[in-house]
Amino acid sequence: MMFKVGDKIVHPMHGAGIVDSIVTREINNETTEFYVMKLPVGAMVVMIPVSSCQTIGVRGVVNSDQAETVMTSLDKLPTDMTSNWNRRYRENMLKIKSGDLMEVATVIKGLVSRDHEKGLSTGERKMLHTAKQILISEIVLSQGTTYEAVEQRLNEAFAV
Repeated sequence: MMFKVGDKIVHPMHGAGIVDSIVTREINNETTEFYVMKLPVGAMVVMIPVSSCQTIGVRGVVNSDQAETVMTSLDKLPTDMTSNWNRRYRENMLKIKSGDLMEVATVIKGLVSRDHEKGLSTGERKMLHTAKQILISEIVLSQGTTYEAVEQRLNEAFAV
């Protein structure tokens, strides 16, 4: 799958952005093409090797209807997580890496719920922040709305 400049894409660990350019770089005497993806939040730029996109799980942004389905399903998502911190962290990381918005939303809801009950470790707090960024960035690009509006909807849906 080839993307072109202007396409809205999602990197599973960085969130959604827009292909700003396609550049060629020489690394270790090997020429490699990269997508330069600009994220709508924080002015971050991610360079993604074109040849690794499928392996990484880079995909196009979901459409507006799919994004709305995720947002309206938030209150129905499960919050149960294992009590073993190490296992819970690994399971949540796999859900985030899957690139599936519903899985990312499940991680957010579970961590928010756990935060209200027992508090979160520094690692899980960082994971919660990352998961929120990933979800919000894709909803923003999918629905053409603002970061603040999506964040407010998330906070209202996850209010415990």
